[in-house]
Amino acid sequence: MTQEKVNLARKVREHCLEMTNRGKSSHVGSALGIVEILVQLYSDELSHWPKDPQAPERDRFIQSKGHAGAALYAVLAEFGYFPLDYLHRHYADGSLMSGHVSHVGLPGIEFSTGSLGHGLPVGVGMAHALRSTGQRPRVYVLMSDGECDEGTTWESALIAAHNGLGNLTAIIDYNKIQSLAAVAETVGLEPFAEKWRAFGWNVSEADGHDFNSLKAAFAEATPDRPNVILAHTTKGKGVSFMENSVLWHYRTPQGDEFEAALREVRQHA
Repeated sequence: MTQEKVNLARKVREHCLEMTNRGKSSHVGSALGIVEILVQLYSDELSHWPKDPQAPERDRFIQSKGHAGAALYAVLAEFGYFPLDYLHRHYADGSLMSGHVSHVGLPGIEFSTGSLGHGLPVGVGMAHALRSTGQRPRVYVLMSDGECDEGTTWESALIAAHNGLGNLTAIIDYNKIQSLAAVAETVGLEPFAEKWRAFGWNVSEADGHDFNSLKAAFAEATPDRPNVILAHTTKGKGVSFMENSVLWHYRTPQGDEFEAALREVRQHA
């Protein structure tokens, strides 16, 4: 199963490069950095049915870091939520696939995102509503480390802990780079794990590019309080000249750079 996930991650990275190249869009580095997290979620963690995307018993997933939408679109297409050729229209005028995640007209997406700091508040509301009505589905929210600068994140963390929302798991893409500089230079988050524990959350840490590490972290979830996984990742993962580079938060892969990036990703099959 692990090799199947490795192969799928490679396909998703190819899609991300092709989508951002074709549409001349940004945020390819962010998309490449969350591929294993998304593949692990949709392969092993989420209860979901592509042929019945609104099934009441489905788990809910919100990708709060909406600017990395290319990766989510690619994963959903690979799992059969919509045809793969939909990806060819990414970022095109009139396309359903906007640069930031949009649920409009696309099955499998619970909530449109892009304005950072909104995903966790909505996830808390969903988890509280599901538990209050006696339903069993879980809620998962994938966040950026940069949006942990937002006050709404910590307000939501307090509310989730106060209400004992054990059906909620946040995954933080902890690549330690945001927008224009390193996280530590912008607004330092450390001691990060201790902050979440102080807010009443169960905390796990994982290598965000290792499927076994991610699986073990998800397995540490507790039912009596909210859970957070600090997934240590590399922005631009899989393409050497994109890795750990702020430049590829905005730059679009074109020409020789696109061809070189695609070759690197394909060599890691």
